[in-house]
Amino acid sequence: MDTSTALLTDHYELTMVDAALKAGTANRNSVFELFARRLSGARRYGVVAGTGRLLEAITNFRFGDAELDFLRANNVVSAETIDWLANYRFTGDIWGYPEGEVFFPGSPLITVEASFAEGVILETLALSIMNYDSAVATAASRMVYAANGKPLAEMGSRRTSERSAVAAARAAYIAGFSATSNLEAGRSYGIPTMGTAAHSFTLLHDSEREAFEAQIAAFGPDTTLLVDTYDTEQGVRTAVEVAGTGLGAVRIDSGDLPVVVVEVRELLDSLGATNTRITVTNDLDEHTVAALAASPVDSFGVGTSVVVGSGSPTMGMVYKLVAREDDNGEWVSVAKKSTDKASVGGRKSVRRLHNARGTARAELIYLGDGPGGADEGAEVADSSREVLEHLVIGGEIQPQYVGADGIELARERHRTSVAELPRVAMSLTRGDPAIPTEYR
Repeated sequence: MDTSTALLTDHYELTMVDAALKAGTANRNSVFELFARRLSGARRYGVVAGTGRLLEAITNFRFGDAELDFLRANNVVSAETIDWLANYRFTGDIWGYPEGEVFFPGSPLITVEASFAEGVILETLALSIMNYDSAVATAASRMVYAANGKPLAEMGSRRTSERSAVAAARAAYIAGFSATSNLEAGRSYGIPTMGTAAHSFTLLHDSEREAFEAQIAAFGPDTTLLVDTYDTEQGVRTAVEVAGTGLGAVRIDSGDLPVVVVEVRELLDSLGATNTRITVTNDLDEHTVAALAASPVDSFGVGTSVVVGSGSPTMGMVYKLVAREDDNGEWVSVAKKSTDKASVGGRKSVRRLHNARGTARAELIYLGDGPGGADEGAEVADSSREVLEHLVIGGEIQPQYVGADGIELARERHRTSVAELPRVAMSLTRGDPAIPTEYR
């Protein structure tokens, strides 16, 4: 993906650079923070996703001739700023919660330390990626827990935009989904893809039997047959007659699923298809998945709900300046004081505190030297762990956080970080964050 990402931003990011260059303040060393003031939908925890995509997007944040010509033609910024943009390369440092990690209100998910101009220009890009991907991953994580170990496939491409569909598949996979229906996600990120047939394939043929015969002829008896186009009971009987008792799976996409699933399982067993699996779709979310988890369902396919964050399509993250150097080279804490929109100034480091059983009990945010500085959490080192990792060093993206390898690392990190949470974190009801955020 070598297309420039430089214009995936808001107009005022560039006009701030323009004004700062003219004022002589553009090169002041600054610290920006991306965080959420609260968890959308009163969730108990959030899941970081999009970090790898953001790092890749920063690599491609370049103003080529086409981008610069657009800015000139529309008089967005001055000629001097056009020249500055032509040479733009991010040369600063970025720390962050690694992808797959859980987070809470106030968690500094991304910390950008650079000149004001280099840092501020990334605001919109960072928020658009992190807000969406983290919302999807948070919803997906809740669904994975609700499924109680049964696999889930993401199949929501037709319910969001074409590029968001790829991002959603990636985020859901990081949070524990096992596959996606989206082929571009498979090509771009190595995510396993799946899919067999829709109702239109059955309707194409003169009978349901002929449709099943055609599918079996193409893919063999281990395929999944969609059995509810006409009558589910008859569909199951026909499926077993055509494929034999070695039929791989049947898919159910309608009806009162808790009741239908039990009936289908009993029917399959009575026909001798005891190893034929049952997969269900039909507008599932974490609540319906939880209701079906104890039933004889073998796997789930989730579409709309996961790609729209199950009712919380954004995490409400913001990107704020929290510190800058003064004329003497000393760091000055800065913060927004607006009602209900206040931020906490200062450079920060983060440790997650655990109890004697290894369960997380607080998010400790230390104000002072910031990430990479002195370990101000040393007094709790025996019962805590450092959260922030150095993602970009001197403008160089650290390779372990991007690509297919970065996704696999994020999946494992998500498994371990969720396992640390107290049981209340898994509640599907609205409530307070699972652990408090404490500033020290």
